[in-house]
Amino acid sequence: MSSKEREFYFFDEITPYLDIYQRVRVAKIIKELSKEKSVMVVEHDLAILDLLTDAVHVVYGEPGVYGVITHPLATRTAINQYIRGDLQKENIRIRDKSIKFEVHAPRSNVNLAVLKEFGRIYKSYGKFSLEVNPGDMRKGEIIGGIGPNSIGKSTFAKILSGVIEPTAGNVDFDLKISYKPQYVRGDTELTVAEILAPFMNPHYETEFINPLRLKSMMRKKICDLSGGELQRIAIVLCLSRDADLYILDEPSAHLDVEERTMISRIIRRFIENKEATAVVIDHDVYLIDLVSDRLIVFSGEPGTFGRTNGPLDMREGMNLFLKELNITFRRDEDTKRPRINKLNSRLDREQKEKGEYYYGR
Repeated sequence: MSSKEREFYFFDEITPYLDIYQRVRVAKIIKELSKEKSVMVVEHDLAILDLLTDAVHVVYGEPGVYGVITHPLATRTAINQYIRGDLQKENIRIRDKSIKFEVHAPRSNVNLAVLKEFGRIYKSYGKFSLEVNPGDMRKGEIIGGIGPNSIGKSTFAKILSGVIEPTAGNVDFDLKISYKPQYVRGDTELTVAEILAPFMNPHYETEFINPLRLKSMMRKKICDLSGGELQRIAIVLCLSRDADLYILDEPSAHLDVEERTMISRIIRRFIENKEATAVVIDHDVYLIDLVSDRLIVFSGEPGTFGRTNGPLDMREGMNLFLKELNITFRRDEDTKRPRINKLNSRLDREQKEKGEYYYGR
């Protein structure tokens, strides 16, 4: 159907199952459509909202109970007020604490003890092949993994976790590993309370149950949970196991903005306190920026071959990744959150000329 045959277009959640490359591409297409037609988009990816929208309605309330939709505000104003948890026009606080963004990469991990080094690893699936370059993982750090779909990110996670064997190379880590797969299945009649019972104690409630609002789900059967509810349970179960290495593949899937932010805080606090190591693979650039100490950037030809670059420090890794995307990031002056510069804007051109795609110095 031609776009000229409708006057108003509504898009509900454009980013699920799309990688960041596809998200930016779709946002640009919708942006072009909006020049001629009225468009409304409901979305959890703040980076895409920032890139795409002219005005934003903030929706707040109590999940599963009630929701309130504000009057439209300019995009930057709306997102910043949401992040601070303070809707000024409505004179209401929607969150006890504001969402904090680090001004620099979280910290230097040079002096952290190495948990494990890995050599070159190969994996081939018919017409697809993955080359993992040598690297290391350090105790107390979180390594983010980012790149297009069908480039080998989940294959890498499965190799590290021992779910699949490499075609060549050694991954006998002799480590205790806890793994949350990309696709989570809820195929049991057990309740949430029954699944979590072995781990329950006051500390567990403080660390996981209360922040993720799981108490209201305790009587529900796992098979009856929504995608977002199932994702939260899967993340908590992964972190509940005693392990040296925690691997989480797409923990942001089906989660709203606030849940994604809370998950990043929980993962970071847990890994630092336990002095364990985590690998977090995701398409949400905000989550990756919040949670990661170093990055593995996947490149290649989707569906044909992939290779890893890194782990690299955040600036080097994000510069490599964003250059391939042809977008630049800057810090918001008030909240310090990542913002995508408008394509070919003055800041976009200046940062590209300097080679500083990740927050110009």
